[in-house]
Formats: sequence, C-alpha cells, structure tokens
Amino acid sequence: MNNKWIIIIVLLSGIFSTSCEDYLEEDLISGVSAGTYYTTASGFEAAVAATYAETKSFYGWERGFTMTVFGTDLHTNGRGGSHKMINFYDGAFSPAQGFVRDTWRDFYRGINQANAVINRSENVNGVSEAMKTARIAEVRFLRALFYFNLVRFFGDVHLSLEETVGVEIEANRTPAGQIYSEAIIPDLEFAISNLPDAQNDYGRVSKPAAEFLLAKVMMTRAYQSYGQGNADAQEAERLMGNVINNYNFNLLPDFANLWDINNERNSEIIFSIQNNKNQVDEGLDTRGHSGHLYFLMEYDILPGMARDTENGRPWIRFRPTDFLLGLWDRDMDARYDKTYKHAWISNTESSIPEWTAEDANQGYVAPNLVGTKKYSIGDTAVFIPGPGKDELWTEDRIGRTPYLVITNSQYDERWYPTLNKWIDPTRPNRQHPPGQRDHPLMRLADAYLIRAEARIMLGDQEGAAEDINSIRRRGAWPGMESAIEIAAGEATLDFLLDERGRELVGEGHRWFDLARTGKLVERVRAHNPEGRNNIQDYHIFRPIPLEQIDRTSGGYQQNCGYIGADC
Repeated sequence: MNNKWIIIIVLLSGIFSTSCEDYLEEDLISGVSAGTYYTTASGFEAAVAATYAETKSFYGWERGFTMTVFGTDLHTNGRGGSHKMINFYDGAFSPAQGFVRDTWRDFYRGINQANAVINRSENVNGVSEAMKTARIAEVRFLRALFYFNLVRFFGDVHLSLEETVGVEIEANRTPAGQIYSEAIIPDLEFAISNLPDAQNDYGRVSKPAAEFLLAKVMMTRAYQSYGQGNADAQEAERLMGNVINNYNFNLLPDFANLWDINNERNSEIIFSIQNNKNQVDEGLDTRGHSGHLYFLMEYDILPGMARDTENGRPWIRFRPTDFLLGLWDRDMDARYDKTYKHAWISNTESSIPEWTAEDANQGYVAPNLVGTKKYSIGDTAVFIPGPGKDELWTEDRIGRTPYLVITNSQYDERWYPTLNKWIDPTRPNRQHPPGQRDHPLMRLADAYLIRAEARIMLGDQEGAAEDINSIRRRGAWPGMESAIEIAAGEATLDFLLDERGRELVGEGHRWFDLARTGKLVERVRAHNPEGRNNIQDYHIFRPIPLEQIDRTSGGYQQNCGYIGADC
C-alpha cells in the first residue's frame, strides 16, 4: 500500500504557541523553514500547537455545524445559506459539494501536520524526552480525532502515518476497520498512557479527554460489521466510567450556566476547542466560534427591532424541526427554556407599530390610543412562547398584546425558535462574524449518555436509566427532579437518542449520533420534511470529493450511490 495521499497542500502559516496566560494562544510564524524550525524547542512547540489549530476550521465554524446539523431529525434549513443540498439529500449533494471537499481537505491537512510533528520529533533538540512524549501524545490524540471524523463521514479512506512533503498523486482506500485498529485506537491508547490527568495549559488534551474519545470510538465501532459488538461496548462503558468517576468533573447544577460566556472553563468541560477574544476581535484569527450566526431567526426586520450585537447577526441557517421542538416536557424539563431565546427587546423606535382603528374596533385597545406607539424602546418587541405554550395564546390575547407574538402556526424559514447556546454579545460590533466562545467538544453529560448507550447495547437498562436520570435530574425544574426520572424499561436506544437531542442540541453531535446507531435514514424520513423524500441508505456516508478523485493517479473509488460510483 502506498502510504501517501494527494490532498495535503500546505502546513499552517499561522500557528499556536503556549502563552503565559495558561491556554493555547495564536502566534504568527512566518519567514521560517518548517524543516529547520520544527527541530528547535520553540519550533516543536509551535508545530504541536499548529496541529491543535487545524480543529478550528471545523469545530465552531459553519462547515462543521452544516455537516453535523443538516440532514438530521432535529434541524432543517432556514432561509439563508447555499449548502441546503446537505439537508435536502438531492442531486446537488454531489462529489463537487464545497463543504464536503473542504472537510476532507482540512482533516487530511491536520493529519499531515500531526505526522510531521511525530516524524520530526526524533531530531528535536532542547526538549526533554518526557516532554516530547507528552506532546506527541497530544498530537496522536488529534490525529485520531481527524481520522475518526473522516471514517465516520466517508467510510473507507486513505491511511498514512507518514508525513507527505510536496505533491503526491497516488492514494488507496484503506478499510475503515483497519484505520480503527492501526491508527485511531493505537493513537488514543498511546495518548491515555502518556497524558496527565489535567493540563496546566487550559485547552491541551488530557488523559480523560483521550479516554472519552476512545470510548466514543469503541461505541461507534461496536455497531459495525468489523467491530467487536459487546466487547467494544464494554470497553466504552469502562472508559466512560473512568471519565465520570476518576477525575474532578461535575455536572453543573444549573444547565443554563453551561452557556454563560463568562463560565466556559467550568467543571463539566472535558475538552474544548479554544478561541482567544483579542485575536478574534482584531481579525488576527478569522476562525473564532461563529455558531452565534447560524441558529438565529431573522429578528432584525421585525417591528421594533434592528440588528445589534446582543441579539446577534442572523444568517438563518438552521431551523428546528417540529420533532425537535416536541422533545421537551416543559412542565418538568427546564432545558428548552434554557436553550432557546423567548423575547426580543425593542432597540429601534422607527419601526415600533402603532395601535390602529381596527385594533380599537376589535376591542383590543381604547379608541383614544389609536395612532400611539404600542411600546417603547426597552420593552418587549417580539415573543415566541415555544412548544407546549402556543395554545395559551388565543387570537384575542395576541390582539391585545402590544408586541408581536410568533406561535408555531407562523413558523417558517425566517421565523422560528432561536437557539441561544452560542450567542456572543461580546463581539466588537454587530457585523463581526467570529466570536470568542470556546467550542465544548467533550462534556460530562455526553459521557453519561454514551455510557448509557453502551449499557443499553449490553442489556443493562437499569444502569442506562441511572445514567440518563443523572442528566434529566440536572435538567429539571426545581422540585421536579423525581418526576422527570425514567424507569429502567424506558431506557431504549430511541429514548436515548431523544435525550441526546434534548441535552446536546446544536453542539455538533447529531449526524454522528444517527449514523453511528443506524438511525439516520429512519429518523430523517420520519422527522425532516425537507430531507425525507430524497434520503437513501447510501447517505450514511458522504461523497468522496471530486477533487480527490480527479487528482489521484488512476482515480479514486467513489462511495456507492453517488455520481461516478462503480458499485
């Protein structure tokens, strides 16, 4: 097998180094040769940090959200955006699709960066062997993450553990099972053996992060024909047990505190992708977290409203499905109320509506108020009651209410409940796309839910219910902790997927969850009105990018079902 591929173009020009602020901070390195610079102590550290930097092109960015949110049971398309074919599963979702191409390209670039660090580490001077081993463990974790994503998206892909320098035109497809056994799992086992329980530099990979990722790897492989079924599930359960029990992670008492932008380094975060506010605000880093753009409805053209920094810049990409909005029992479960925005406060006077003669004729307002403003700046301008509350808003009540009330009968591609997990009011101005938020790739609630999934596969519904209830109790309104619990018999795979939707919505897990469990086609057909008519069994994988096929000597095999496939 030729252990090289073509789609590696360049190493990063902007890379990271450790700062005195105890987290990974960007540092521009230019005018140096990677071949010589990487063999110095500072160059080695910069090369390691450059591998971390490759995560930022996917996590917290439009491409990553699109590849993991669209085409699922929880989100369909809003009005904006040009990548709707990923949600439609129509003929435009082809090997030429840009986000698919760029996902492939960037993960392989990250892999090659990792390979460069590992391969060149032997010649590094001025770094102790212990430190070198620890840094290599970090890089091997990242390489495993990149390969894990590629395998989950594309199935069989090319495997290389050697650095590519220059242009290569040969590539082969390595079976996914082989990539798990020869790359992903050994890399993570090495990381577990050589990483500390906690890092001094916030944002570096730790041992529990490696255990977490390996548990998810094993749980994913457990469903595959080349996996080991229950044995993989048992290992996933063991590893997540370590993460849950053996470190200092704790579920936050209040779910809302997870999304407080001033509380990102909290006890629930196991590993997150870092962003630096100063560099994002100043434009030195154009790949800050931009999740605040995509889940917003088009509030800024509604009466009494104008676009501002506090409410965000709406790109109107991802709209919740009716199925998603029906997942929460809001009488017991507080998570919908702490996940979605309900009220928009008027910030512009020019478009505040006036009471009309028709309003007075209907008895909604006294005649002497006709022609007066319905409210003032600082008052509520728009309100969305949300699921389970719409029936409280009768036509008469809406007519008497001075502000605009949007109920489910009015939801469309422009106006719908808005996710507030990623809203970033700290951006320097209302137009600035990237924000400062970190992206929580791994948090403790997910560890509980993956362990519950493993226990369901192993037939331990009681244990699964215990894990699920740990999450549900935390998400309950005060006094409803017991009422929200489920019985062991309710701990099924479908219930678990619903619970993952309630807890992890918008965090970039959903397509992976459905693909892993074999529920993608079933659930899209049941719950995604835009995707249901076109999705087919072969959509469990994304198409191999046309760029890879065209630039590979002798071509490159396409995934079955897509244009150019020979299946």
